[in-house]
Amino acid sequence: MAQRQNGAADEPSPYRRFARAEWAALRENTPDPLTPAELDRLRSLNDRLDPREVEEIYLPLSRLLALHVAASQELSRGRSRFLGTQDGKVPYIIGIAGSVAVGKSTTARVLQALLARWPDMPRVDLVTTDGFLFPRTQLEGAGLMERKGFPESYDMPAMRRFLHDVKAGLRHVAAPVYSHLSYDIVPGQHVIVDRPDILIFEGLNVLQPARLPRDGKAIPFVSDFFDFSIYVDADEDVLRHWYVARFMTLRETTFRDPRSHFHKYAALSEAEAVETAISIWSRINLVNLRENILPTRQRADLILSKGASHLVEEVMLRKL
Repeated sequence: MAQRQNGAADEPSPYRRFARAEWAALRENTPDPLTPAELDRLRSLNDRLDPREVEEIYLPLSRLLALHVAASQELSRGRSRFLGTQDGKVPYIIGIAGSVAVGKSTTARVLQALLARWPDMPRVDLVTTDGFLFPRTQLEGAGLMERKGFPESYDMPAMRRFLHDVKAGLRHVAAPVYSHLSYDIVPGQHVIVDRPDILIFEGLNVLQPARLPRDGKAIPFVSDFFDFSIYVDADEDVLRHWYVARFMTLRETTFRDPRSHFHKYAALSEAEAVETAISIWSRINLVNLRENILPTRQRADLILSKGASHLVEEVMLRKL
């Protein structure tokens, strides 16, 4: 089971910890604009999202992020005045990381919906890293299908170029589209990001640092483009339970579609399906979590720690 990294007893923590009730109090008078129908639309498969979670966790977080965005925009305007330039709008980029099945997508969609409803009505776009996976034929040719989701399965230069162009304020920046049904990149399809106020960039390894080049040449990390980063956290045994539960739900739904890459799993008995899900989790997702994802947790500006109920039990906000 993954252990919470509280740091050595003689080392100061870079985070301030908030119990759920303490964090909820920071909402102040932030209104809740989400209807029950919207909550149903934003919730990921088998995830839990109710009005209380929005009120106590996501509304305070949206208030904090709105303050950060406003301060960043003011700093950008001040820098332009100092330099005597007329730079255009600089998008504020929020990175969201965490394990498979932890609920990153729900967090990303809820924040997108809440931030877009602040008084100045900012434009908030959401892009996931799935579109930057190498095509399936390329992964198969390189023997990387069992490493899908690991850092080496992504086109990192393309990901960095995308974030660079967004951050530079370029118009009509394209990101590839990924299909979970075909388990592959969709040829010729792109999502277009056109100078949003805020971009939410969500994926397993977005906080992963690259190896520093020995010649000292600048190669930015993906996270170098982030203005704020969030890690969605849960213990290993909880994550395994959620992954298996999601697999069993997909076995009864998406996997039954003959076009699905995982259609073969729809014919498994319940016991066989559970065994298969545990095997996939153990040899792929758990390895990726331990080797690549979990070590990046302490790089996040904010950590949302979930319990077995899917609800956030503790919030950790970086103070150093």
